[in-house]
Amino acid sequence: MPAHPRTLALLLLATLCTIAKADDGAASIAAGGIVMKHEPRITMQKEVLRISATKVQVDYEFRNDTNTDITTEVAFPVPGYKLDWDERSIKEQSFDDFQLTVENQLVHFEVEIKATLKGRDVSAQLKKYGIDIGTFGHYNEEAFNAPDIQKLSPAQKSALVHAGLIDLDTFSRYLPGWTVEKKYYWLQTFPAHAIVHISHEYTPVLGNSNTIGLGPTPKQDSFEAKSVCIDPSLRNQLSKLAANPENEVSISYVDFILTTANTWKTPIEDFTLIVERTDPKDTVSFCWDGPVEKLDANKFQAHANNLIPTKELHIGFYHLDTRFN
Repeated sequence: MPAHPRTLALLLLATLCTIAKADDGAASIAAGGIVMKHEPRITMQKEVLRISATKVQVDYEFRNDTNTDITTEVAFPVPGYKLDWDERSIKEQSFDDFQLTVENQLVHFEVEIKATLKGRDVSAQLKKYGIDIGTFGHYNEEAFNAPDIQKLSPAQKSALVHAGLIDLDTFSRYLPGWTVEKKYYWLQTFPAHAIVHISHEYTPVLGNSNTIGLGPTPKQDSFEAKSVCIDPSLRNQLSKLAANPENEVSISYVDFILTTANTWKTPIEDFTLIVERTDPKDTVSFCWDGPVEKLDANKFQAHANNLIPTKELHIGFYHLDTRFN
């Protein structure tokens, strides 16, 4: 992304309410696009990235300019995740609804799953005892137990505790402690002198906070307020509304790892970002260097030619809760 961002801010000034007095939130999980081992023969001719609070969809056109068909592994890497007791389900963290199409046809993909602990691959130790890695031993998030671990002998459990792979909590429950490293992958052929259309989509794992954290001055604003480039006009409106203690506006945000595009031949010749609000009470703000076009009441488009991504995308959705009015 360019170094000097500008802001898109869709204002709902007639109804927008202000900042909560306490900050309590959860971090997003930043996923991104499909990747490959660096392949300088394949050009990302076009990428259309659509982001909302409920869906991320990416449409690509890849071009092979050589005289030879190229077949290579392409992958969607899932950010490493651990068992999250308070915020995220296993299904959410694993981007379990990832869907892939090639030339508008659904395509089967393989799944690679590894367990790591402090950067070491410990998959073999867990497989030795028949423990499913990706589900943390078929962990039951309502019963707070993992059947694959519960069935083990005391000696086996002791060995896993000693290895740091499980831990015994204050309620005498054995809890998984490894990190899951997961990727979806498939073999893709790019015919010589041809264009291949690939699309994928998934549900984003949102970050959220019950305050947008405006300080007395812009320099004292929270990280979240700064990271989505709230422009002076929007900031002034929110500051005025903050005088009413009955008002509250929360923020949710979607992170997208745009730099994964650099595993292909750079630059992205034609890049389009479309941000959509799915709730009419939402206000949208994000950083972008260049003009942003309003497509309709809920969609906004940013465009760039010959883009070489250097930063990730961080899209903020401010939400009005009318219960406080």
